[in-house]
Amino acid sequence: MPKHGKNHRNKLAAIDRTILHTLEDGIKFALASSYAKFDETFDIAMKLGVDPRHADQMIRSSVVLPHGTGKVTRVLVFAKGPKETEALEAGADFVGADDLVAKIQGGWLDFDKTVATPDMMGTVGKIGRILGPRNLMPNAKLGTVTFDVANVVKDIKSGKVDFKVDKAGIIHAGLGKVSFGDKKLFDNVLALVEKIIQLKPSTSKGIYLRSVTLSTTMGPGVKIDPLNVRSLVK
Repeated sequence: MPKHGKNHRNKLAAIDRTILHTLEDGIKFALASSYAKFDETFDIAMKLGVDPRHADQMIRSSVVLPHGTGKVTRVLVFAKGPKETEALEAGADFVGADDLVAKIQGGWLDFDKTVATPDMMGTVGKIGRILGPRNLMPNAKLGTVTFDVANVVKDIKSGKVDFKVDKAGIIHAGLGKVSFGDKKLFDNVLALVEKIIQLKPSTSKGIYLRSVTLSTTMGPGVKIDPLNVRSLVK
């Protein structure tokens, strides 16, 4: 029994897997390989020359995509007093303190991202075992533990993407929707690549950007020339 359906196999057959495409051509090929009836997510997988087992080579950060992600992100903010008002005015969907902690302890998880002011982390720690495994815990490295809640909420709403290298040294990220078109997706890819290159650890030896693959939710992967991508970053 085949692992993929007829549509996927047909699209895969149309791609020469032995060729490393330029970023511009690769995006066009990936978009042309989209066949689902819904607006598929445009994904990227980047293999880096790092060893995540070493703390100084763990790549984890976030980037605000110039054209957003195409997703509606529900943001929850743990804050009190003036910061609560600030978060609401910035567009946060849910804002509170102990009341939200109790609600989450009761099983409610209808949100996508969390932000917390530093003084609230003691309270948020009570639900760390609930939020942590779901990647919903506020994190200082990602900029989501801060008193500057207004700007962080606005960034998340406008298309902030968190990323983290996995055990195999690969970063996976969704960079928009097929409906964005090649120009907007090109800009989004470069924004992520530029950020990742900025984060290159001094202890990383050899080739840093080893492979880049683009795909849509249902479509086959399209291999991109890492040297071409690197040359496009200022």
